[in-house]
Amino acid sequence: MKNALAVSFSAVPSADAERPILVFDSGIGGLTVLREARVLMPDRRFVYVADDAGFPYGGWEEDALRARIVQLFGKLIADYDPEIAVIACNTASTLVLDDLRNAYPAVPFVGTVPAIKPAAERTSSGLVSVLATPGTVRRAYTRDLIQSFASQCHVRLVGADQLAAVAEAHIRGEKIDEALVVAQIAPCFIEQDGNRTDIVVLACTHYPFLANVFRRLAPWPVDWLDPAEAIARRTVSLLKPRRAVEELHHHNDLAVVTSQNPDYAIRRLMQGFGLHFA
Repeated sequence: MKNALAVSFSAVPSADAERPILVFDSGIGGLTVLREARVLMPDRRFVYVADDAGFPYGGWEEDALRARIVQLFGKLIADYDPEIAVIACNTASTLVLDDLRNAYPAVPFVGTVPAIKPAAERTSSGLVSVLATPGTVRRAYTRDLIQSFASQCHVRLVGADQLAAVAEAHIRGEKIDEALVVAQIAPCFIEQDGNRTDIVVLACTHYPFLANVFRRLAPWPVDWLDPAEAIARRTVSLLKPRRAVEELHHHNDLAVVTSQNPDYAIRRLMQGFGLHFA
C-alpha cells in the first residue's frame, strides 16, 4: 500500500474570485478532458489537479484509495471552492464518485465512465472492446454498464496494466516500447463468425494521448472511442447559465500536483496547456 495522504495547497482564491471548474486525475491523462472542456467553455476558469503522488492508482488497495481521494477533495474544495468538479479518471470515478457526492453534497461531480452505451449504438459488427486499467475492468460498475446498455453485443474487457505509464512517458517525449503497446492492445482485436472488432472504447483518460500510436500499430482499423467531449458536454449541462450582463473575468488557469515537486517535463507540458502552477 502507498503512503498516506500528506499534501497541502497554498493558492487560496480571494473571496471575489470566479469559482473554477476543477478537473481531477491521477496524472496528466485528464488533460484530454480539459482540452475539450475549454472548447465548450472558453470563458470559464479551470483548476487542473494531478494526483501524481498517488499515481498509478492501480497499485492501491480500494479502501485506501477511496479514503485518499475523499480526503484530498476536502482540501481541494476548501482551497479552491469549485463550482463543479470533474473526475477525469475512470478508475477513480468507478470507485469513489458516490462517496464524493455523499461527502460534499454542495459540489456537483461529473464522473468519467467507460463509453459503453455509445459504443453499443455505433458498432456494426457487434464486437466491442473496452481498453481500460485493471481497476476499471474489475469494477462491478463497468459490468453493470454492459448489462444495461450493451447486452446485445459481445463486449471484451481488456485490463492494460502498463498503458497509463506508457502514455505518461509518451507525453513527456520519451521513447516508448512499441512491442509492449502491441501486446497490451492485442486482446482488443477479436475475429468471430466472420466479423471483427470495430470499436475500442478508450476507458482511461490517458489513452487518447496514444491514439495515433494505437492506430498505427493496430492489426486493422477500428473506431477508438474517446469520451472526453461527452464529459465536457455533461459538465456544461450542469453549470448554471451566466447572466447576459455578467462581466467575464479572465483568470490564469491553475495546475496543482500533489507531489508539489513537478519535474521539468511536467512543468513544460502544463504550461503548454496554458496552466500556471499554484
